[in-house]
Amino acid sequence: MEVFRTSKAGIVFRSIRLFTFAIALPCFLLMSLSIPSAHGAAWQQGPPSFADLAEQVKHAVVNISTTQVLKESPMQQFMGPNSPFRDFFDDDFMKRFFGEQPQGQRKGHALGSGFIIDQSGLILTNNHVVEKADEIKIKTLSGKEYDAKVVGRDSKTDIALIKVTPDADFPKPAQLGNSDAIRVGDWVMAVGNPFALGHTVTAGIISAKGRVIGAGPYDDFLQTDAAINPGNSGGPLFNMNAEVVGLNTAIVAHGQGIGFATPINVAKDILEQLKSGKVVRGWLGVMIQDITPELAESFGIKETKGVIVADVVPDAPAEAAGIKRGDVITSVNGKEIDNAPALSRYIGFSAPGTPLSLQIIRDGKPMSIKVSSGTMPDEGKEAKVEKKESLWGMVVQNITPEIAQRFGWDENERGVVITEVKPGSPAGEARLRPGDLIKEVNRQKIQNIRDYNQAVQKPQRGQSMLLLVKRGKNTFFVSLKSTQE
Repeated sequence: MEVFRTSKAGIVFRSIRLFTFAIALPCFLLMSLSIPSAHGAAWQQGPPSFADLAEQVKHAVVNISTTQVLKESPMQQFMGPNSPFRDFFDDDFMKRFFGEQPQGQRKGHALGSGFIIDQSGLILTNNHVVEKADEIKIKTLSGKEYDAKVVGRDSKTDIALIKVTPDADFPKPAQLGNSDAIRVGDWVMAVGNPFALGHTVTAGIISAKGRVIGAGPYDDFLQTDAAINPGNSGGPLFNMNAEVVGLNTAIVAHGQGIGFATPINVAKDILEQLKSGKVVRGWLGVMIQDITPELAESFGIKETKGVIVADVVPDAPAEAAGIKRGDVITSVNGKEIDNAPALSRYIGFSAPGTPLSLQIIRDGKPMSIKVSSGTMPDEGKEAKVEKKESLWGMVVQNITPEIAQRFGWDENERGVVITEVKPGSPAGEARLRPGDLIKEVNRQKIQNIRDYNQAVQKPQRGQSMLLLVKRGKNTFFVSLKSTQE
């Protein structure tokens, strides 16, 4: 802070300074207005308000409420993974001393969001919003409710299509945009039903594109700092042209301003298949992993772009075409492959029977392989086969909301849950038990039942299998040894 001086000369000097500043300030302001700057231009491009956009799109957004009938044993409270009674009140104990337990029923409720895509009553949302629902209702901005049914679901992209019977009051649909055209830094607006606070509007920018967050094999998320909360799932992310560019899908639980939306182009790619009730994908039948600098050196390649084939599924298209474990796939049909998710997306979104030209590196030498994609095996059928065969003496299942609630797991956990263990089997001898979560098989990460079935082989005598198991908050390795002839 400047101190005033009291001498006569000092007063005159300060008066001159004030006079000069009074003349210079208007001149500076005029120059600021007349000379454009990049920073000023960016400010002028920012929206003064989102009100017009919100008014334009709000009627196409719906709130979704679901009801699920849950079955549980009266002794369920003793069966949680952290219960001190768990070792005593297991399934075998209950059956031995009390017989078959009657199953009680209660209703579970969940909330989500969605948006209308045509006048016939079709609505897009997230698969996890409606996956296990026995009853689905949607509510429009006017407060009118409609009963909805599932038309098609895709767990791998977490997208679902539901339908209502529209009437004269049914709102107009939202316009679908092009998520490939959205840029990092572009303004976006999310609309949804967070914490049951219907038709909430939040705004932000696109923070990043192509995010891989471990949600599934086709991760390709838009990251945004527009506030997304529980209940926003399945709601639309709009650009400034009132077009949907994404479905709000996930958040970082302990983060601030970090939300993820599935690009709308992913939904558009499978929309016609969703309308038919089933999504069919291309499939090679390989287990792949990204290339680290250490692996690149070991495989005699200079770059870390591409993916390594960790294993080949027997009788799959890849095996028939001659692809081998250790091959490095660098491009498909001329498109460079940077990482494993990129290859999974390219193959998965191609129609079965699509001709593919793979550029690979084998033993340090480049070569080309021709192959036609097959049809990806149905995950649900694989789960049934696994339960029937009970490989290694245990039955495993995907983490569904019901399984998660039964064994006390978070639905966002990845892996497969053991639901049955046969006494005297390799799993039984290793003291595995229902509720244990398998995270790895033979050092290969397991996301779901499909990964598990590809990684697990039918046990032979003397063969061992290494599992990474999570029980409660603890994680540990378990080695199973087969005694079969």
